[in-house]
Amino acid sequence: MLWLFLSCTVSTTKDTSTVLETPSSGWYSTVYPETWTPEFTDVDGRFLHDFSYAGYHNGEEEIPSVENPSVFSVVEYGADSTGQEDATIAFQSAIEAAEDGGVIWVPAGIYRIDGLLRIEQSNVVLAGEGPEKSRLWFTNNTAMTDQSSILFKGMVVQGTEVRLVEDGIQRSKTVTLEDSASFDVGQEVALGWVITDEFVAEHGMSDYWTVFNGQWLPFFRRQITTIEGNQVSLDVPSRYSSKLRDLASLRIESGYISECGIQDIAVSNTIERSDALLFDRAHAIQFEGVKDCWMKNVHSFAPDGYTEHLQSGGVKILSSKRVTVTDSRMEHSQNRGAGGNGYLFEISQSSEILIQDSVGVAGRHNFIQNWGFGTSGCVFLRTDSRDGVAHIDDSGDFGSVGFSEFHHSLAMANLIDSSTADDGWKAVNRLFYSSGSGHSATENVFWNIKGQGDLYSYQYGHGYVIGSTDIGVHTEVTNVYENFGTAPEDFSEGIGEGTSLIPQSLYEDQLSRRLADSD
Repeated sequence: MLWLFLSCTVSTTKDTSTVLETPSSGWYSTVYPETWTPEFTDVDGRFLHDFSYAGYHNGEEEIPSVENPSVFSVVEYGADSTGQEDATIAFQSAIEAAEDGGVIWVPAGIYRIDGLLRIEQSNVVLAGEGPEKSRLWFTNNTAMTDQSSILFKGMVVQGTEVRLVEDGIQRSKTVTLEDSASFDVGQEVALGWVITDEFVAEHGMSDYWTVFNGQWLPFFRRQITTIEGNQVSLDVPSRYSSKLRDLASLRIESGYISECGIQDIAVSNTIERSDALLFDRAHAIQFEGVKDCWMKNVHSFAPDGYTEHLQSGGVKILSSKRVTVTDSRMEHSQNRGAGGNGYLFEISQSSEILIQDSVGVAGRHNFIQNWGFGTSGCVFLRTDSRDGVAHIDDSGDFGSVGFSEFHHSLAMANLIDSSTADDGWKAVNRLFYSSGSGHSATENVFWNIKGQGDLYSYQYGHGYVIGSTDIGVHTEVTNVYENFGTAPEDFSEGIGEGTSLIPQSLYEDQLSRRLADSD
């Protein structure tokens, strides 16, 4: 581990998260009794996954308070802190100078960046004096479709593949392989399978799941902890059955970057609105192919002369694992139209991501899982979603409620915990929308959710809504539209009684239990 830090300049990085207190009296869920263990299953076969592995180093370590002897101030590389001159070259030069790791230090000021920033090495942290002081305004207004203003990017490749010889069991950390000789303890691996016709038919999705059919996909991104014979143990339990029928296998992965972060900074990539509408999926920040990284105390802002903060998306986490986003705020997208726009906190094809104590305002979908299979074990803790609007046309004058939601295929075993939604949340069958998303969610848990919006939980197989306050809860299955083929009805308990639910946070209670058991 790299960390040692700049105590005088990064005092703004203190942890501001709020741990919820347990009510002095209240009720326990029947699927999460006071004596719960990760093996617990009720008489009807229902159970809650252990979500405590989400976040930086699986929640077992605090985000570093960035003290590193290698500090690269962007001002020393020529960055103009008044916003009058383009600072792209200065920032990128500082990043490249940190080839062995270090802090890219952004003193107070506003920095105009006409290009894009790329961080492709481990142990690099972009840090400022706080989002009210250190501000980055990205002004690029050409070819921004599928571009991100700040990109942390590894080059993950998959190597040796070995098939399972027994079906992998959900909630188990162990898989049995044909031969384990190619693997080593500590190695990064992915457990996955082929989207076969049988897999599609099993879920009743033959009319909808077509984009990924015939492809092997990494469902669970893991690390090997032990090898005994041909049995390989992984750091995090499996979230679903891995079947021989679907050619389930374990593949070696390499190329992740790690120990990277962005903190105590404000970002904007607002341009003229007419230009923003020309592009799709332009994000301010993206983590791709990373592990054990973080974003902390990062806010969006409106530059002088503008009212909106972002061209389209806020932060996107893609093909990654063990990332924490905390104490951050993304808001006011210019483009909230169709085509993947206005996603403020987005997770795609990633495992064990933690988004906590963060606020999304006036996006299309403020908090969202998106695109493809392979999002699992992710936690949204004490998130706050407001004013989500899905624009129907480019004028921005017409729209419908923009829900936080599971947006694409079969997000498995994720947790929305102690969160507020004044617009709403959805975990439903999206049928043909978004290239045939179909069933978007299974075995996900809404725990102690609140707000003035509505929650629609129509999940494949089992889904859970446990404890709520004020928010409208909808679980009934009528086989019409978004609840088509989602029987049995999702388990609901303690609707309207969230304030007395014990514990108030499922993630924090599970983490406390796991860490206590490991002592």
